[in-house]
Amino acid sequence: MNPHLPVGSYAVDTRDGRLGRVMGHEGPYVQLRPYGGGREWDCSPEAVRTATQAERLRAATAYANARSRGEVF
Repeated sequence: MNPHLPVGSYAVDTRDGRLGRVMGHEGPYVQLRPYGGGREWDCSPEAVRTATQAERLRAATAYANARSRGEVF
C-alpha cells in the first residue's frame, strides 16, 4: 500500500489485480490508466500498491502481443 505514488509510476489495484499508470490524485482517490492507454479508473489509496518490475514486464509483453495480433492500435 502506498497512498503517495508519484504520477507516472505504475501501480496495481489490489481489488482485481489490474496494473495501471498513475495519472493523478483526485480527492481521496488515485487515478490509474491501463498499460497502453484506455479509460482511467479511480482506486482508493488503501487498495493500490507499487507494481513490481515483473508485473510491468508482463503488462508490456501482453500489450505488445495484443498489438501484433491487431487487437489494439
